[in-house]
Amino acid sequence: MAMNFEQARQNMVENQVRPWEVLEYSVLDTLKAIRREDFVASAHRNVAFADLNLPLGHDEVMMKPVIEGRVLQAVALNKTDEVLEIGTGSGYLTACLANLAGKVHSIDMHADFVDAARQRLAAAGVANATLEVAEAVNGYTPAGVFDVVVVTGAVHAVPEKFVRWLKPGGRMFVVRGDSPAQTAVLLTHEGEGRYREESLFETDLPYLAHAAPVKRFVL
Repeated sequence: MAMNFEQARQNMVENQVRPWEVLEYSVLDTLKAIRREDFVASAHRNVAFADLNLPLGHDEVMMKPVIEGRVLQAVALNKTDEVLEIGTGSGYLTACLANLAGKVHSIDMHADFVDAARQRLAAAGVANATLEVAEAVNGYTPAGVFDVVVVTGAVHAVPEKFVRWLKPGGRMFVVRGDSPAQTAVLLTHEGEGRYREESLFETDLPYLAHAAPVKRFVL
């Protein structure tokens, strides 16, 4: 029996995402509208809506739907916002961000991820997202600053350069700390070098390249 993807997507939103305190209608509508099954490998289409981190390759994962919902709600996007996404992955969250914001620029260090995401976004009719192959921690400097920065991989500590990419009033979502008990935080630039921090929830994600804690040798 063929899977009813429309029903599965509705169930994901109503039975997983909404109960996890994602109540913003624009976010829920976006998760219902973007075809998550089109942004996963063909082998994973039937589990595209499961409460799982799905493997993408290169030891990277696609975040659980509940985490993606919390990300989108936390950054409180509007149609004038310019967004930087660090870690394109499958391109699914890119599509969701683009549905809610004005412009999205997404970077990923893996060229095959960027190529595949670009094709998926084009097939989905997403016209306000641009993609670039770049490594964020050591190798990337954007041309400007952004209203929102979304970091889809974990960092042991937030790189100072990341916060400089926020406009005054801008918001950054990032997962920080020591695996397996990392904390998702929202940083808000309050102007004059001041940042307000809000802890959102605990989770566990693979680290961005060059953002993991330094390994300690124990004798």
